[in-house]
Amino acid sequence: MSASTPPSPLAADKDWWRGAVIYQIYPRSFQDSNGDGIGDLKGITARLPHVAALGADAIWISPFFKSPMKDFGYDVSDYVDVDPMFGSLADFDGLIAEAHRLGVRVMIDLVMSHSSDQHAWFVESRSSRVNPKADWYVWADPKPDGSPPNNWLSIFGGSAWQWDPTRMQYYLHNFLTSQPDLNLHNPEVQDALLAATRFWLDRGVDGFRLDTINFYFHDKELRDNPPLAPERRNASTAPAVNPYNFQEHIYDKNRPENIAFLKRFRALLDEYPAIAAVGEVGDSQRGLEIVGEYTSGNDKMQMCYAFEFLAPEPLTPSVIEQTQKAFSAAAPDGWACWAFSNHDVVRHVSRWGADVLDRDAYAKMLSALLLTQRGSVCIYQGEELGLTEADIAFEDLQDPYGIQFWPEFKGRDGCRTPMVWDTHANQAGFSTADKTWLPIPVEHVLRAVNTQEGRPETVLEHYRRFLAFRKLHPAFAKGDIEFVQMPENQLAYTRSAGNETLLCLFNMTGEVASLALPSGEWVALEGHGFESKVNGTNVDLPAWGAYFARHA
Repeated sequence: MSASTPPSPLAADKDWWRGAVIYQIYPRSFQDSNGDGIGDLKGITARLPHVAALGADAIWISPFFKSPMKDFGYDVSDYVDVDPMFGSLADFDGLIAEAHRLGVRVMIDLVMSHSSDQHAWFVESRSSRVNPKADWYVWADPKPDGSPPNNWLSIFGGSAWQWDPTRMQYYLHNFLTSQPDLNLHNPEVQDALLAATRFWLDRGVDGFRLDTINFYFHDKELRDNPPLAPERRNASTAPAVNPYNFQEHIYDKNRPENIAFLKRFRALLDEYPAIAAVGEVGDSQRGLEIVGEYTSGNDKMQMCYAFEFLAPEPLTPSVIEQTQKAFSAAAPDGWACWAFSNHDVVRHVSRWGADVLDRDAYAKMLSALLLTQRGSVCIYQGEELGLTEADIAFEDLQDPYGIQFWPEFKGRDGCRTPMVWDTHANQAGFSTADKTWLPIPVEHVLRAVNTQEGRPETVLEHYRRFLAFRKLHPAFAKGDIEFVQMPENQLAYTRSAGNETLLCLFNMTGEVASLALPSGEWVALEGHGFESKVNGTNVDLPAWGAYFARHA
């Protein structure tokens, strides 16, 4: 451990991440402390008691580094400093100290596949073909007719290549043109990124979320991607209107060279007492396979997540069972991190529950389902309030993705609106500003924290209750999972660890249902907040109900 690492009151448990509940904070939208309408680090620090009271083990903070904010922090111009919009390094140190005092670990978002075009590295790289950083980004000559070097596409639409008149070459950008891809084939680039990682480890972070982890390397030969058959086009990586889905992305990402770099990254983490990393695998065809590759053994990522539970397709019992079984097959010794919502997708209560009449009951059932999966869990800010996707008018849009594909795809602003704390305060307690960076929907204000605290029937109190219930039973966090055959739209599985076997039953319909208990003797568990009635060998559940029991 570095001598500069501040002491943490948290136990140095190297396995803390396995089964952890991680609360994702989008810093622009959590809490504004200085009245400019944008959230910041001091605001996060002030609201950490909410996270601690919820029962989360850690927070994951989306990027707060220096950035021109073309992609709201995912375009980094300085990896080792805080953007003044969010505060200072001293503010971050204060956040770490307060989180650790409250027993909450801190993970931060590292964006290593690309930087901002305003990063000093890129400014130097594009200045000539012979400067010391000329090879730090992915540059290529045009074809003889002047067109891009190959057919690779950007996730944000159009070619993944941008012409630079100074070098008379194209540079690769898998995302915005202002987000040039770093060339990790160059060992100096790897060293620079690992040095930035060490900088934050020495400031006391407990781990990292690695953005677009499977985009780090590209094919050195720049071969064309083959077309993808229409029946295989899954819109979970990019919206259906984006031609990005028309290719099989085997050369612009998912390259085998990434494994060696991830081992270097993990070796750095292992120099510190109890650090963990979770990688975002952005691929709708090979997601779970890649998760398996990146989490196998004990020398790469501790955990990764794919897009299976972030997809627009309805969540059904078969989807859950197939996803868990596919992960187990792909990564028998690996570990997943599951989420139903994040800053890039439509909030799950809206995404899957557009026709659901009792949204609160639905939200509670989904939370219990997520929190009893095998794997670690990410909760996205506001889902503990049952927040729905906000409807943002075009003139209020900030997301370049939504502006590009409007109106067929409205972008990601609908899940990024400010957190709602207090109905009696200006801007629902988020800010004292007259205008916030995104508008706060009236329907969200009605779900503010102060309207739900202390009321057992609310979604917030359900999350608090269920997280406490989960911690009482280690099998939920670290146990094996085995599915039990059930009728359509009903789900059952057991979680087992040591001498404890727990049964989880879910009525995934809006109608009352009677579910048959598996064979054996089961003792109902209490403290989770769901109501049920056992009739002989059956359990009667209300709409969107759940039942939990221990094998006697």
